[in-house]
This record gives sequence, C-alpha cells and structure tokens, in this order.
Amino acid sequence: MSHKFSLRAQKPSVATPYGSKTSADAAGFPILKGLSIYRLEIPCGGFREPHWHANADELTYCLGGNVLVTIFASGNVHARFVVGAGEMFFVPSGSLHAIENAGPEAAELLVTLSDESPEDFGLSGFVGNLTPGVLANTWGLDRTALDGETRSADDLFFAGSAGPCEISEPDTYPHPWKFAIESRAPLLQNVHGSAIVARKDTWPALRHQAMYSVRIGGTGMREPHWHPETAELGYVKEGHARMTVESPGGKAETYELEPGDVYFIPTAYPHHIENLNADAGLHFLIFFDTPEVQDIGFTGAIPALDARVMAPTLGLSPEQFALIPRLPADLLIVGKENPVEG
Repeated sequence: MSHKFSLRAQKPSVATPYGSKTSADAAGFPILKGLSIYRLEIPCGGFREPHWHANADELTYCLGGNVLVTIFASGNVHARFVVGAGEMFFVPSGSLHAIENAGPEAAELLVTLSDESPEDFGLSGFVGNLTPGVLANTWGLDRTALDGETRSADDLFFAGSAGPCEISEPDTYPHPWKFAIESRAPLLQNVHGSAIVARKDTWPALRHQAMYSVRIGGTGMREPHWHPETAELGYVKEGHARMTVESPGGKAETYELEPGDVYFIPTAYPHHIENLNADAGLHFLIFFDTPEVQDIGFTGAIPALDARVMAPTLGLSPEQFALIPRLPADLLIVGKENPVEG
C-alpha cells in the first residue's frame, strides 16, 4: 500500500465558482489512519459555508491569502479572527465555523482533520431538511415570514457572500485558537535546516494533533527515525525530496516527493527524508495525530547501545563503530557529507 498521494494531481472533489476542495482521506488514500487532509481554494467574495465536523478536530494552515474565521463552540464560545499566510487555526470537533475570503486574492488553505474519514455537516443542508414551520418556530416568527426561499438538502459547501467582508480591529487580535507558526522561534535551527513546532507545549489549545514546519537546506537531511506513538502526515510545500519507509516484514519503499505531494507514515514505521536539490531548500508541513510528538532518531539511539551489540547489528567492525559520534540526544536534521546516491 503506497505511503504517497499526490494532491496536485487530483481533481477537486468539490468545485464551484466560489471555491474548490481537493481531498486526501481514507477513500482515496487507504493507508491513512487518524488523519486526513484537504486543500481548499476560496476566491475573493467566496466562503466555506458554516459547518462542523462530527468526529474530528480541525487544524488548518493558511498557504496564501487571508481568511476571516468565525467559530461558535460549546459553552456559547464565540471566536472571530483573521488568518494570513503562514498562520494556523484550530476548531474543536462539532463546533460551527465558517471561513470567508478576507482579501483581494484567492485564499489557499491546508485543512487537516483528526480522523481518516471525517464526517462533515453543512448548515445549509440541514436547514434544507427542515420545514419552514420548524424554522419559524425556532425564532418565534410567523411561518409566512420565511416563504419564498428555495432550500436544498444538499450542502452548498462554498457560496458567494451577500456583501463585502468587513474586518474590525478586534479581528486582528491574538486568539487561543490562532497560531502564527512561521513567526515563532524554531525549536531547532542549524546550518542544515530548522523546525518550528505547533504542539501542546507551544499551543495549549491542541487536543489530538500537532504540526511541524520543517525546512531542510540543500546540504541537509532528516535523519533516519521513527515516532514511537505518533503517525505522521506530511505535505510538501517546496522542494524535491526522497523518502524511504520500511513496513513490517522488512519491505522498504522509496518515493520522490515534489510540491503538492502528501505522504503518510504509520506509528513507529522507520523513515528518513533527504533533499535531492543541492541548490534549493525543502519546506514540509508535517502533521501528527497526537498533540505531543515523540522521536527516536539514529543520532541519539545508535550510540545508546553497546558496541558489542550495535557493531554486528549495523554490519560494522568495532573500529568502524567507534567512528560514530556519541550523542546524548537526536540531532533531527543532519548534514550531507556525501553526494546523493541513486
């Protein structure tokens, strides 16, 4: 079963004049478990209709443009804020929310959900399934006040706004469900790359997911590693990479990755990522299915065991094993001292 899926090669599952959605969920990418990912494009004047996800939290990264996000959550919680390129927002499962283009250019969003088969409910479709009498009773109106409007049991999904998007100063203020990830200080930064993290310790709102914004330079490589309790869903924003993944039974698969590609690594499957372009960097948006992320990498793990065990395991002589640096923790991103092979 392939670990790679190309969002850029997919036709939109929803396409209207007011927006489009391209999906990677269990229906089209069967290896997924605990995570799915969508790419939304919303042109000027369009909005993603008010909706909710019955079985999943939403964690969204803005790839470009600006959007106004409005949320009504349990406990009569109101939230409203503007999100721009390089920023993220969080929506708890079951919370009503809408996403409206707030600028002159198309907005692009990478939406991840904490289930491989997310269940969506649009407000328009549910209203279309109710009689005018039920709606009128809800607000204490005469039934005739709602006559003359055509409603459908099918969700609009995207629609055109009835007026210009109006942004007030409070909409630009910080909010616990908004996270300006690309302006944060990196957790890790060296000459070969960097990692900025959105996880429980940096963004307390998160409940089921986390995200790393990882950049790897032309001289860099994400060391061989695995996540003991965490699956990984990655999106290639920039660059050309190669990834090797091993599955149970010793079968290893190698994939080349380009912008718009998605990959999925099940929990504790070993893998690595190398930059194939010495003159340009990689930028990966990597999502996880837990709010706290664990890593075990070769740079920390290999020296942790005795040479009498590790040397024969790696097929090395004791003298060769002695050349491996003794590090107390993983480096995460390492340099490439040798040219790319293959």
